[in-house]
This record gives sequence, C-alpha cells and structure tokens, in this order.
Amino acid sequence: MSEYKTDVPYGTLDLLILKTLDTMGPMHGYRIARRIEQVAENLLRLNQGSIYPALIRLEEQGWIRTQWGISETKRKVKFYSLTKAGLKQLTVEVANWERATALVARFFVKTKLEAES
Repeated sequence: MSEYKTDVPYGTLDLLILKTLDTMGPMHGYRIARRIEQVAENLLRLNQGSIYPALIRLEEQGWIRTQWGISETKRKVKFYSLTKAGLKQLTVEVANWERATALVARFFVKTKLEAES
C-alpha cells in the first residue's frame, strides 16, 4: 500500500458521506471521516476543514439531520443521519458518479485505441 495520501477528489465528498451514513447508520463527524478513510484503505485523508463544512452543507440542504449523543469516548457529540431527501440525493449522486466515470473511461479507451492504430 502506498504511503501517499491524497485529498478526496473534488465533488465526491457529499457522495461519500451520504453513502457512509446509508450503509452505517447515524455516526458522528470524526467517525464518518475515519470510516471513509478506512474504506479507501487510507489512500485519502479527510480533515476537520473538509468534513465539517460538508456536513453543515448537507444538513442545510436537508439531506442529513443531527442529534446530540454520547461518543465512544463519552464525549457529547453531534450524530448525523440520512433523511429521506438525503436518500433520494444519494441516488442522484450515484447516477452522476456513474455517468462521469463512464465518460472518463470511454475517453481513455478511445484515446488508447487511437494511439495503437
């Protein structure tokens, strides 16, 4: 495994947060960030300057809700959970991601074929 860690690709953080909450259920911000890093096999890093503004933005859009609770370390923290609107948005985000990655894949295949001919 590479020691190099990159920032999360632009435009994908909302998708990663929504999918994490859909899969894992309510979580606090620090745990969401660590879970995303774990699933990414530590190839990317999330810091407070990226995860918390994203969580605030998602809450303002009505895609997640917050509730105060107690963390594993007995601290009072906000837990984030997916709303119905967030579940709908997750579907939109996944479709957008699939279209974008298909476009990029098509570009690479086409340019590779052209380079080989």
